Amino acid sequence: MRTALSALGVSIGIAAMVGVLGLSESSKSALLDEISALGTNLLTVEAGAGFGGGDGAFPEEALTAINRIETVEIASAVYDVDASVLKNEFVPSGQTGGLAVVAASESLLDTLNGAIAEGAWLNEATSAYPAVVLGSVAAERLGITTLTQPTYVYVGEQYVEVVGILEEFPLSADLDRSAIMGQQAAETFYGTDPVPTTIFARVEDGAIDTTRDLIPATADAENPEEVTVSRPSDALEAQAAADDALTTLFLGLGAVALLVGGIGIANVMVIAVIERRGEIGLRRALGATRAHIRRQFLTEAVILSALGGAVGVALGIGATYLYSGLQGWRVIIPGTAAAGGFLAALLIGAVAGLYPAMRAARLAPTEALRA
Repeated sequence: MRTALSALGVSIGIAAMVGVLGLSESSKSALLDEISALGTNLLTVEAGAGFGGGDGAFPEEALTAINRIETVEIASAVYDVDASVLKNEFVPSGQTGGLAVVAASESLLDTLNGAIAEGAWLNEATSAYPAVVLGSVAAERLGITTLTQPTYVYVGEQYVEVVGILEEFPLSADLDRSAIMGQQAAETFYGTDPVPTTIFARVEDGAIDTTRDLIPATADAENPEEVTVSRPSDALEAQAAADDALTTLFLGLGAVALLVGGIGIANVMVIAVIERRGEIGLRRALGATRAHIRRQFLTEAVILSALGGAVGVALGIGATYLYSGLQGWRVIIPGTAAAGGFLAALLIGAVAGLYPAMRAARLAPTEALRA
């Protein structure tokens, strides 16, 4: 039982190390795939109050001006609408569930590389009349999951048809919590000011930094210092860096577990020397040398740790496959993790068994037999 528990200690440590490295690589791979699919060439342009004496708002022609920059492939804007979106007229006006109403250019979906989950995106007709497309979170909070039948929500003081539901926007979470209508409809029926609140620009690869420097003065020539230009994919890259930090932490915990397992092996081998002194004395009396005894106990410790390491590697790989499969990630098991984990177990066993083996070899035959 002591031997099995010691091997289990090593198994847990190795499984933790292999599992952490495997899950980290699988998660990072999924994140990089997501960044690659969404593109790292999207810029978000926002106006904010600064020290230039401006009003913290874009000029009306800001979107048109940004579209004229040669390196900008496509740009679109979002406009705030002074209205709330509710399930129906009987819901108190203050219970908005954190949802907002915004207007958008028809090119917004293409700019953000977005996708429709149900229905359709705004077109020339639906942009001119009251109709909305719901973000993924907005649809969930309003209890709308399908559009097989005409579906309406209460926007402002009137019912508006829901023509589409969006997939999640990883690079613009605010739009997930919004009901989006056409810019023309927002101006005609809700008196929306045609001043954009946020502009999204998709730029040419390799021209991100140059375009980033040009946009502030282009969007607001009078107060360029009040224009903020950010790249949403930077947040995802920061998430990858945070994952690396957590991986290091978990590897440290795995190393501690491995150390505890090594101490367990050393303890078992010391007890084995004490309990098997008669066997040691008999072997020495029959001609075994100190080197024979030393190798015997050292080999036992290494075999014990090798078994624990093999089981640990298998557990770590199994955990990686299971969790990655549930998350929909590609399974990546670094070869260095599996091989390194097994070699680490062997090293732990050799170090842990060295002292007990030397102690057993030092026992005199007569003393061991007397015991």
